[in-house]
Amino acid sequence: MFHRQGLAAAAAGILLAAGIGATIPATASAPQSTATVPSTALVVNARWGGHGSFDRLVIDVKGKMPPVTVKPVKVLRYDGSGNKVPLAGKYFLEIKLSPAAAHNDAGQSVYKGPRLLKIHLPVLKGLAFTGDFEGVVTFGTAFQVKPAYKTFTLHSPERFVLDVRHPHGCPV
Repeated sequence: MFHRQGLAAAAAGILLAAGIGATIPATASAPQSTATVPSTALVVNARWGGHGSFDRLVIDVKGKMPPVTVKPVKVLRYDGSGNKVPLAGKYFLEIKLSPAAAHNDAGQSVYKGPRLLKIHLPVLKGLAFTGDFEGVVTFGTAFQVKPAYKTFTLHSPERFVLDVRHPHGCPV
């Protein structure tokens, strides 16, 4: 195997020395992609809806879906400041997308969803956009009952989904 690599390297060297092979003008550059997919995932919206047996939160992402973590927390806090989020509830989930941003390279917000909202669904009672800080975009959700939830992603377009099951006997 090393013998073949050596022969290939020698042949390339001979061709280059002889001036044979591809030549690229000094002004030429590699072809540029026309795709508009950002290098960092951009969080652009959050939306919700009630269904027969569950409430759903959807977070829309432009670009490749980043890893997402969801964990119960005792209190929701704004990233950066650490201030408490004024969202009523007994139970809270913190949702983190990272690496991600909710702003473009010029620092302008690309997130068009709600910042702080009371929601009137059977289980989901509130949503807060709690941070776009150091490559992490964070949301908080509020509930009056302990949330039984599942998460998944959908593609084309990229979306993160949080489904929270209604307790038995919960009115729709």
